Amino acid sequence: MAPSIPPIIKLLKKDPRYKLEAYQFVREALDYAHRELRMGRPLPSKPDEDSPPEAHVTGQQLCEAIRQFAVDQFGLMAKLVLNSWGIHSTGDFGEIVYNLIAINEMKKSKTDRREDFDDAYDFETAFVRDFQIKTGGK
Repeated sequence: MAPSIPPIIKLLKKDPRYKLEAYQFVREALDYAHRELRMGRPLPSKPDEDSPPEAHVTGQQLCEAIRQFAVDQFGLMAKLVLNSWGIHSTGDFGEIVYNLIAINEMKKSKTDRREDFDDAYDFETAFVRDFQIKTGGK
């Protein structure tokens, strides 16, 4: 019996636009949005579920969290790193998120749309022109 291929590997073969690191980074940025930026509103849980409701981050909020996370992680190299993974605009974040939704690695609300990610900001402006070096802590 052949070993089963993980869904993310199937996804990378089906849609080769983005590298594995891009998917991992978007997932980590979502965690960053919840943990560090305190973004998200609770989604109602089903009455029969024991787990607490999940906090939902909108496409626009996730784009902003990704911007901040990228700058924190990569500084002035953020745009270059994202570009090397196949990410050139906030619309690419939407493509990545919806690919992850398709393989059940992320969830969406009834009001979420792929277009929510489009044109959240310009990469050149967000990562190069507006870049500021932080001094003395956060």
